[in-house]
Amino acid sequence: MPLNFYHGGSLYRDWVDVTPSEAYEMFLQDPESFKTSAVSPGEILEALRTASQRARDILCITLSSGLSGTYDSALDACELARKELPGIRIEVLNSLACAAAEGFIVLAAARKARDGGNLAEVTEAARDMMSRVGFVVFLDTIRHVYRSGRIPKIASQVGSALNVKPLLTMGPSGFLRFVGLARSRNTGMQRMMKMMRRGMGKRRAHAAVMHAYAPEAAEELRQRVASEFCCAELWITEFSPLMGYACGTGTVGVAYYAEEG
Repeated sequence: MPLNFYHGGSLYRDWVDVTPSEAYEMFLQDPESFKTSAVSPGEILEALRTASQRARDILCITLSSGLSGTYDSALDACELARKELPGIRIEVLNSLACAAAEGFIVLAAARKARDGGNLAEVTEAARDMMSRVGFVVFLDTIRHVYRSGRIPKIASQVGSALNVKPLLTMGPSGFLRFVGLARSRNTGMQRMMKMMRRGMGKRRAHAAVMHAYAPEAAEELRQRVASEFCCAELWITEFSPLMGYACGTGTVGVAYYAEEG
């Protein structure tokens, strides 16, 4: 279910009509005309119709309700689907996460489904990953973060003038929260690695490096992660442009979890 944004009066679907890099270029050309738009219950209902042609059980995993109205839209769509699609079982799960952290939750569910798990087992696999996955991002600027609704605009302007750069993580209730400040990207990356070490210990790591129009910084962070941890998987992905809208281009981050055992 792609998220939507408007630019120059036109509607775009994230990852469908444009790539994240193309969306960031639009954003940089004219930030004030870039507006986000929530996914509607109708769009989600159409996705459920499509899924119902392939499966009798559907698990819909959404972006954190603390960041988006997608979860509420999915609940509304689920009610409509129960009337329209009798015999189809649908569960909606609020991931309390975003970006690649949500991606790891989705992958855990998909792998359990691939291995023959039923709806309850697949849902439990997703919930288990929700309790294990970590997430931290470093903002290259604090200028735009007021758009997330977490701090006043004046505070972001003052922070930008002082050239402080925040680190954010996901709180247990699914809201972004501050965990520190840095003066430089290098210091910010060091602090991200420190947080990752606390969550990982000596166990094998699964990690995804994320960036908003900052591929070189993402590659630097990937190399730091690869050199310090034994990674079962490690890849780079772009943030949704909606994340970049709230956090600004230049943002980098890492989502991670440790193998059990």
